[in-house]
Amino acid sequence: MKYDRLIYAFAILTTGLITACSSVGSDETAAFIEDDLPPVYKQNCLSCHGNQLQGRVGPNIQTVGSRLSEEEISRIVTDGQGGMPSFGNRLEEEEITSITRWLMEQSQERGEMQNE
Repeated sequence: MKYDRLIYAFAILTTGLITACSSVGSDETAAFIEDDLPPVYKQNCLSCHGNQLQGRVGPNIQTVGSRLSEEEISRIVTDGQGGMPSFGNRLEEEEITSITRWLMEQSQERGEMQNE
């Protein structure tokens, strides 16, 4: 009896984790945005920051470029901060530079859309 409850609880927990960590959005807009994400983001950032930069386990980074400088973002990606791991040993310097610049661009675009 206890074993059945344990299996049931494990099944619910596993289903919840799979659902929470799924990288595919439920609508076409999310899927379209995910298709446009840089490969380095998809491989290293998506699971924590989401397919729309909305945040999941990690924080919302949709407008990170309006709060932090390019240098600060690059340092966080390289060295990690809080719960975010360091990517300095996993990514090439050019990948860190490209994801940092891409995040800055996303912040600018979102800021422009909010001003319209």
